[in-house]
Amino acid sequence: MAEKSVKVGIIGFGTVGAGAAKILIEDAQQITAKTNLDIELVKVVDIDTKSPRPVKLADGMLTDDLDSLLNDNSIDIAVELIGGTTIAKDVVLKCLAAGKDVVTANKALLAEHGCELYKVAHENNRCIAFEASCAGGIPIVSALRTGLAANQVDAMYGILNGTCNYILTNMIAKGEEFEVALKDAQNKGFAEADPTLDINGGDSAHKLAILGSIAFGCEISLDDVHVEGIEGISKDDLRFGSEMGYTLKLLAIGKREDDGKISLRVHPSFIAKDSPLASVSGSFNAVCVQGSAVGQVMFYGRGAGMMPTASAVVADIIEVALGNSGRTFQALTMKGHDQAQAMFEKIDNLVSRFYISIMCKDQPGVIAQWSKVLANHEISISGALQHEGRGPDNSVPVVIATHPTVEKNVAAALIDLAALDTTSGKPVSIRIVDIPEDTD
Repeated sequence: MAEKSVKVGIIGFGTVGAGAAKILIEDAQQITAKTNLDIELVKVVDIDTKSPRPVKLADGMLTDDLDSLLNDNSIDIAVELIGGTTIAKDVVLKCLAAGKDVVTANKALLAEHGCELYKVAHENNRCIAFEASCAGGIPIVSALRTGLAANQVDAMYGILNGTCNYILTNMIAKGEEFEVALKDAQNKGFAEADPTLDINGGDSAHKLAILGSIAFGCEISLDDVHVEGIEGISKDDLRFGSEMGYTLKLLAIGKREDDGKISLRVHPSFIAKDSPLASVSGSFNAVCVQGSAVGQVMFYGRGAGMMPTASAVVADIIEVALGNSGRTFQALTMKGHDQAQAMFEKIDNLVSRFYISIMCKDQPGVIAQWSKVLANHEISISGALQHEGRGPDNSVPVVIATHPTVEKNVAAALIDLAALDTTSGKPVSIRIVDIPEDTD
């Protein structure tokens, strides 16, 4: 017999909500055997009570009446799976006010309103559990909050969006242009009909804001995260980068810089082909964390989908029911944003290596010309490629890799390079990210 009985209500019966219900109902005995808990799903709320789902609910369990859940004092845990930041916020606030602990997979809600919601939860002596908000079934939130608590987190490098990773994997493997790879991702269900939030880096930024706030112990707003997407990536740049020994990933990076400040950024990144993150392909996610004591650890798995995300949701329900989430949530302390803002380093001041691709007219003196521009901006070249192919205006592609240089110097150099009468088209720059190796 289970030691403790816990009743749960789910709000939002879409893909993840159906998956969570499926696990709670069909795997109830297994959960009890592992946890000594009797977790009972008693209410599911959704505006759509007619559409078929891949799980059978007991008669009367599914309703469109939110108040029936809020006013049911027997329900201990409310699971918000609506999505969005407006109705969902109101629902979470009502659940907390009704004395219920909250589990959510809503990354946008937490990234934009997390600090406010955490405060309300503390005021009501309730907790918010949000493992499923970042990287689907990968337990990265609990790892940062407890498993790596003995460490100062020095850096995180994450592939946090499966749509972008699937697109880039296909572009590299099949030599496809971005639009073709995107269409394939949509046809196979890896990309939404409107993929904007994925491909422009916004989804990864939401997740980085959440993970960064835990890792670095401070309130982070989306304005603190520099964001670039993959829309402008061409198959030629991927091919040239590969010839130089790199593969491209959309990385979410949180890092303590040498001056102690924290940089938070999402952007396309060339990484060495022998880097562990380079082998993360398709729709999979991965996060590499560097801790002061543990060294480098990597978390890998499915970052989205019905059952992986539902697995994380149910794990949070179990943690709340056991009391573990309540204790860790009460201990969740962060520097306020006003105090933390001085800790964040602007992208312009960061030092990185860069891949730069230029279409140059094939005539004498061109290389000397743009080499002079780079030198004027204190940019040193570490390697170069030149192909014989012809483009518009009898132009040829020239590709260089730089030594570490300041971001703002590269931005200024690109403007000057584009202004040269020997340059055809707009120069392209992509950061080269050197992920430190963890060696004995």
